[in-house]
Amino acid sequence: MQNPENTLKTALLAGRIQHGLWLAGASPAVAELAGGVGFDWCLIDGEHGPNTVAQMLPQLQALAGTGTPAVVRVAAPEVWMVKQALDLGVQTVLVPMVDDAETAERMARAMRYPPDGIRGMGAVLARASRYGAIADYPHSANRQVCLMVQAESAAAVANIDAIAATDGVDCVFVGPADLSADMGYPGQPDHPEVEAAIDHLIARTVAAGKIAGIITFDRSRFAEYAEKGVTFLGLGGDMVVLRQALEQLLKGAKA
Repeated sequence: MQNPENTLKTALLAGRIQHGLWLAGASPAVAELAGGVGFDWCLIDGEHGPNTVAQMLPQLQALAGTGTPAVVRVAAPEVWMVKQALDLGVQTVLVPMVDDAETAERMARAMRYPPDGIRGMGAVLARASRYGAIADYPHSANRQVCLMVQAESAAAVANIDAIAATDGVDCVFVGPADLSADMGYPGQPDHPEVEAAIDHLIARTVAAGKIAGIITFDRSRFAEYAEKGVTFLGLGGDMVVLRQALEQLLKGAKA
């Protein structure tokens, strides 16, 4: 058995925009539904969603049945969290709160086995190697992993060139909510100064030849971000979409 190709990474490196959905509900059924709809990727959120490692596994299995690539966002820039996500068989990992090149480099090394990194051995025990069925997994895994680091602070804005230039960082993902709060405008991701910072992050990431990513819950902005060079584009989240649909259902009935 061969290590599967990271088709999401391949598509992004080829410059093809990939549309995805945030999964925060910890529901394998919703993951299966979203994957079946045809999203290019689905992200299981371990930072703000109630997703433990054990809860991620059935969602990954559900997505695998649809063919939709899975991304996992870990809770913090911690080496052991990255290791756990990778051992689950995730090939693309999003790490929040990466404010400088030093953190970005540490996460890049966490993603890879020696001699290129510090990822802990033990793949024979993990789903990533199909429990040992992929015999060359420790030798082929480094080529297929994709590291996305989240820029969501004023410090990250100041350090974006160094972050984007870090070897092993494939994508810089902008976090508008935390960025606006860190800049002194909590709840105002559309504040002009925040918007300018977002544009700067995207532009410098693209200029560095790296993948630019962002999430927006405003459908009117999808085309705008695509035009700015974003190719890893989050179209919203499962819980928000569900809430809005339920609100509209109830509103229609009461009307």
